[in-house]
Amino acid sequence: MRLSIVIPALNESGNIVATLALLQSMRARGAEVILVDGGSSDATTDLSAPLVDCLISASKGRALQMNAGAAAAAGDVLLFLHADSMLPPGADQMILNGLQSGSRAWGRFDVAIEGGHFFLPVVAAFMNIRSRLTSVATGDQGLFMTADAFSRAGGFAKIPLMEDLAICDALSKVGPPLCLRQKIITSGRRWEKHGVWRTILLMWRLRLAYFFGADPVDLHRTYYGPK
Repeated sequence: MRLSIVIPALNESGNIVATLALLQSMRARGAEVILVDGGSSDATTDLSAPLVDCLISASKGRALQMNAGAAAAAGDVLLFLHADSMLPPGADQMILNGLQSGSRAWGRFDVAIEGGHFFLPVVAAFMNIRSRLTSVATGDQGLFMTADAFSRAGGFAKIPLMEDLAICDALSKVGPPLCLRQKIITSGRRWEKHGVWRTILLMWRLRLAYFFGADPVDLHRTYYGPK
């Protein structure tokens, strides 16, 4: 089995080199790295080009970018990685061994949130526990799946927010997730910029609204602000 790592990016010049640097040993073992740019106006693409196997452009929007990356991928297994997230060493082998040794077709990692606020480790711990209990993961946790499972799930829904929850719901019909305890380190920049408690309340409010059928376009506007 071959792994394809798909990274959607938009103006991530401050993070992308560190993220991609950790993937070079995986490339040496045969993993494919695909960066899908959503129209960056900074140096994201220039910095990324030497460190990826495929650099493509797509319409802005994480779901649209990840679907475009999946369409270009040659791997049997797809890993969707945020541009500000760091995989644990040997993540490629963990994924492939985990999927090959059992009956699971998809999964995710535990997460640690990088930042100085004392409560961020608690937030991450609750995210990991919640994910195990509900079989729902966020994009920060590095969703991975076989290409067949991705196809059976219909790919990412073409919505501007909650695409990770939507695909988890679809994948749950394929089977339960493989929950790896090794941690992805993801940036806590939004938490610290907007306030940890405020961000927690906002995210729960948005998830609850999505559960009750709110339009993801409206939720995106609430989360990111009017454009």
